[in-house]
Amino acid sequence: MAQPTLTVDLGALVTNWTNLSRSASRAEPGAVVKADGYGLGVDQVAPALAHAGARTFFVATAEEGAELRGLLGEGPRICVFNGHMAGDAPLISQGKLAPMLNSVDQMVTHLEALPGHPFGIQLDTGMNRLGMEPAEWQAVREIALAQSPVLIMSHLACADDPRHEMNARQLSAFREMTDGIDAPRSLSATGGTLMGPDFHFDVTRPGIGVYGGLPFFDALPVAHLEVPVIQVRDVAPGETVGYGNTWEATRPSRIATIAAGYADGIHRIMAENAFVYAGETRCKIVGRISMDLIGVDVTDAREEPASVEMLGNHQSIDTVATAAGTIGYEILTSLGGRFTRRYTGG
Repeated sequence: MAQPTLTVDLGALVTNWTNLSRSASRAEPGAVVKADGYGLGVDQVAPALAHAGARTFFVATAEEGAELRGLLGEGPRICVFNGHMAGDAPLISQGKLAPMLNSVDQMVTHLEALPGHPFGIQLDTGMNRLGMEPAEWQAVREIALAQSPVLIMSHLACADDPRHEMNARQLSAFREMTDGIDAPRSLSATGGTLMGPDFHFDVTRPGIGVYGGLPFFDALPVAHLEVPVIQVRDVAPGETVGYGNTWEATRPSRIATIAAGYADGIHRIMAENAFVYAGETRCKIVGRISMDLIGVDVTDAREEPASVEMLGNHQSIDTVATAAGTIGYEILTSLGGRFTRRYTGG
């Protein structure tokens, strides 16, 4: 079968979530499952996390929230980061979702359309992306708190770098805006969770670390991508491989053509810096990554491989992301629809 296999280890996923939860033991551990469970399949990821004990889930849109409600049933709370957008009222109401209101306008929309329906508030503590700024919050704070919001949250801009001075600035701003309120608070996703109890508050929102990514250095790999070899050929010194003649053999080489490409989320730009593994042997990608095919130098492999590992125990999503000049989030959420998907450990 010339189709790559993406194996998602739900046991590793749950272990990562559990370990992040233990690092913030005084806070309730939520779970971020937006973007189809970071590309790994929310229909598998979310039930596994719910079974492990997650009771608060976070998605980006009301549409994602409605789908998640269908998967999880009545019990868990589902918070929508993008808040209450125009036309969302039926989804929010029927899905029993909690929009995280990001502006005075969203608050007015929500209270008029769905009076008495649960909501949360997102505050801007310096990221300048989503959330009420201090003056807006001051203007509606008493009205909002009188409605008993389910959560007051903000988001850290630089939590992947614990030493960045922005973290302390945002923590101070969040405390200034929320200290003394009678509502649960949340500031930290994965990075903030790892920075210690000052950042934990009442609810944490682990995301990328659950799926095996940085800044959770101790994360177990969750995504394992195995790509079949279609053909192996001998290439003599001076011969080239792939479009544009960008790679030329300098020794007698064995070149495997593998069945994946940029149509599958293997970014074309990473070719110059990327490797795969044939067994325990690290093998260089050679030539350009094309839509469906990639060349790999397997000359030094102990035996001719039937497949190679693109993601898994030998290299993480962040290793591959570095080769592409991007981040692990983009690697995960770009993984293509042509893969055969298998789930283990759930």
